[in-house]
Amino acid sequence: MTNYKNVEALREFDTPLLVVDLDDVEENIDRMMKRFLRFSNVAVRPHQKTAKSPAFARMILERGAKGICVAKLSEAEVFVRDGIDDILITTEIAGELKLARLMALLKHAPNLKIVVDNRMVVNELQKAIQAAGYRGTLIILIDYNVGQDRTGVETEEDVLSLAKSISECSFLELIGIQGYEGHLQHLDSSTREARCRQAMEKLVSAANALRGNGFDISVVTTGGTGTAEICASVDGITEVQPGSFIFMDVAYRNATAGAYRNALKLVSTVISKPSKNRAVIDAGTKSLSIDMGNAEPCERPDWTYRPAGDEHGVLESATGEIDLVVGDRVALWPSHIDTTVALHDYFHVVRDNAFIGAWPIAARGKVQ
Repeated sequence: MTNYKNVEALREFDTPLLVVDLDDVEENIDRMMKRFLRFSNVAVRPHQKTAKSPAFARMILERGAKGICVAKLSEAEVFVRDGIDDILITTEIAGELKLARLMALLKHAPNLKIVVDNRMVVNELQKAIQAAGYRGTLIILIDYNVGQDRTGVETEEDVLSLAKSISECSFLELIGIQGYEGHLQHLDSSTREARCRQAMEKLVSAANALRGNGFDISVVTTGGTGTAEICASVDGITEVQPGSFIFMDVAYRNATAGAYRNALKLVSTVISKPSKNRAVIDAGTKSLSIDMGNAEPCERPDWTYRPAGDEHGVLESATGEIDLVVGDRVALWPSHIDTTVALHDYFHVVRDNAFIGAWPIAARGKVQ
């Protein structure tokens, strides 16, 4: 593990800045792929809403991942421009503007896959493909609610009804079903496993119902970093979508008992020292997300961090003095990696105490 303080070149970059240890990233990818080698019928399609970077996506693909997932159409556009086209967009696409963009993208990425949970959108997709003059088919997965109560059709009857509507559209090809159990990712291990298995049984049951009604279902996709191994152990699951494993964060570290390394930290500068047990740094809520709790100081577990506004954060010690002075740099582990990465433009990549480069977060801001 590289100590960022030993990387001289990082001092040329102002704070707050994201620092990624490439050795830790590669170790995380290798650990993840090894975990799934024992599941011979389960492919890994890592989610890129975390890293938002074609460079990191290629590292995973080179180690055996089947393809990638993204959350938004605009993210898919970034990865297709970089030559990656086996992409599943895991969020529903609706509206004339997005359908027009989807048609344009499909011409460059015939392996693109999307999810649907609405008959009206199915009909609109058929019309859009006809109007665009696209000669192939658009690959479709049905999105099924397995307990998160976000998107997805509600019952097996709804799944079958939607599948019938898709089958009536000559330009749409139904290949599978998606069910994401995001609400279970950070539960305690025993509760998480029991509830995840229930969710997976529901998902597999729907896939089998589709097959029993004559639909050729080859993909049953699910799973996040906190549940992917549980999901993969359930007969009938064919694909998992972990994403945060590549960098990790405080929430997933706690949920997975250190299954992967924390490979990304935010480096900040002390800008004020009002008292001996309090230091103010230049990283507030515009640098570190707080939706999953507060970040943690990397080197000093006896210190705590709390946001003090958009641009300020406070380090405090309940037991003694904080031995920092104005101008010192300090590193923190983000509590939620996805929403923290989304606040920054570059990863500052290091390896073996050397600076590798500033890698753009290419899909940052791609929320459309």
